[in-house]
Amino acid sequence: MAAAEAQAKKRLREYETIFLVKPDLTDDNVDRIKDRVRGIVDREGGKVIRFTIWGKKKTMYPIAKQARAIYVHTHYLGSTTLVAEVERNLRNIDEVTRYISVKIAEEIDPETRPVLEDVKMSGDVEEARPQGDAREAGGGGGSFRPEGEELPPELEEAPEEEG
Repeated sequence: MAAAEAQAKKRLREYETIFLVKPDLTDDNVDRIKDRVRGIVDREGGKVIRFTIWGKKKTMYPIAKQARAIYVHTHYLGSTTLVAEVERNLRNIDEVTRYISVKIAEEIDPETRPVLEDVKMSGDVEEARPQGDAREAGGGGGSFRPEGEELPPELEEAPEEEG
């Protein structure tokens, strides 16, 4: 019975937390926040799989009076108390404007998940796209369309709705 309890105790849940930080932060400040989250996960008995900085992107609506934010994705293993602790700390960091945590899987053996190298994607993804100007000129609030798929003529020049 004791062996079964030890086996169950080693199993963790898999989570991801995405948080937005203010767009004017330097890379060093973003790394400082990453290190703080990493320290919390390690201290609470979890395991960080990977941090991915998605870069500075335009938000759907202004957040903290900013139209852009730096998106940071954290993938880790831990318990429900760990998620609560991570979110509590993110709430107390002034540079973090939004966060959300999602449970991906339950009953994960930490030994089966290797720690991956952190990834930093290129800066401002929206401005790096060659077709970005055409999409923004069309209103920019619509849904994603695969390349080459055209709108019906009656929808092409729809007036902008004010909200």
